[in-house]
Amino acid sequence: MAIELTEPPGQRPGTVAIIGAGGRLGKAILRKLGRTADVIGFTHEELNLADTEGLRKTLRALEFDLMINAAAQTNVDRCESDSTTAFAVNAQAPGVLAEICREKGARFIHISTDYVFDGEKREPYREEDEARPLSVYGESKLEGEQRVLAVNPDHLVARLSWVFGPDRPSFVDWIVEQARQHEQVEAIADKISTPTYTLDIATMLQPLLASSVGGGVWHLANHGGCSWREFGQHALDCCQAEGMALRARRVGAVSLRDMKSFIARRPIYTVLATEKYERLTGQVPRDWREAVADYVQTHIARGARLISASDGLDRPSGGGGGRLTENA
Repeated sequence: MAIELTEPPGQRPGTVAIIGAGGRLGKAILRKLGRTADVIGFTHEELNLADTEGLRKTLRALEFDLMINAAAQTNVDRCESDSTTAFAVNAQAPGVLAEICREKGARFIHISTDYVFDGEKREPYREEDEARPLSVYGESKLEGEQRVLAVNPDHLVARLSWVFGPDRPSFVDWIVEQARQHEQVEAIADKISTPTYTLDIATMLQPLLASSVGGGVWHLANHGGCSWREFGQHALDCCQAEGMALRARRVGAVSLRDMKSFIARRPIYTVLATEKYERLTGQVPRDWREAVADYVQTHIARGARLISASDGLDRPSGGGGGRLTENA
């Protein structure tokens, strides 16, 4: 049975530099660590990962004990059409950040993705499973992992899946807004992974901040797995339980192969196993359903501003009203 994670007592990471502090995950981490540490946050506008010389100049002038890189080019199809930028941001930049941290004797935590896997398994992927990415996005993220750990095996790579949270619109916000506007909504029913709440990730990272924790690859995710359709249906069920008015109450099913606008190949199964983390902490991440219900109750049903899919949602173009394309 999954239990809610608790924070380790008395753990102060010192000064923390967060790259990607303006993003969905970066903002959650910044808020969490800002309670106990001095935090320096950089948004994309303040620090461009594609500019490696700029990275070196800016970061070498700072003093910090820990760096977390939550920035990446995550638009899967955009990576496919612009591989140069994808590899610059997702592969080369993490290597540079790792080198800077090594020079300073700082711990480095690099955020990666479930898309490093090919999706051929039908049971949760463990850290030691072979990575075989299907897309430029996955290839660039895997190379980023490899560069980071080649610089220092004590650096840490944290793989995540299907991230949602309050700081930028995600699939949950999109499906709810579609259900408010349309009588029919659809989502992919044959692609499986784990929805993961940014607030839970920020908490899960806490025990990994200490230098005494070994480096290498770690999987961080909520518990369980589902399809995009199941994810969306649960979100709508939670909205209805909170008394929200929806035009669509059921999420219809479409197949991944029906998504003609997709350019890159997607893995169909990428649930992440978290036993390694559970052995370290003695805690099991809460079930994705509980996390989604929490998000709906605290950030949607209680008057949080719903943002439409076209208002800043980083997803490939294509699809129409009521049909999910993707939020990578």
